[in-house]
Amino acid sequence: MKRRIVQYSIRSEDDAARILETVETAAGLTTALNYLRRLRDFCERLEFGAERGTRYNDIRHGLRIVGFERRVTVAFTVDEDRVTVLRLFYGGQDWKREFEGSAPSTSPPPEATP
Repeated sequence: MKRRIVQYSIRSEDDAARILETVETAAGLTTALNYLRRLRDFCERLEFGAERGTRYNDIRHGLRIVGFERRVTVAFTVDEDRVTVLRLFYGGQDWKREFEGSAPSTSPPPEATP
């Protein structure tokens, strides 16, 4: 299994801050910090076996989507040496709309990967 560096886009960092604020408002600071820690741990584990989730090359080349605890959609790409977490969508945000306008590829429809 190949190990890759996990990096976060500026937008994903902004998303994490919004998630923290949202959860803190609903459930308190301790709960929010614990939730964000679990989310970061989940993303960091993408360093091994990053070829998971569903591919959406038809929306953006290399885009993969995976869920976290049924509340967050993690959008990321994988290349030879790194995983880039592009965005973190919370509570049913429309992630597909975010990626509209990206050049579609001629790849087949989305597929689940183990």
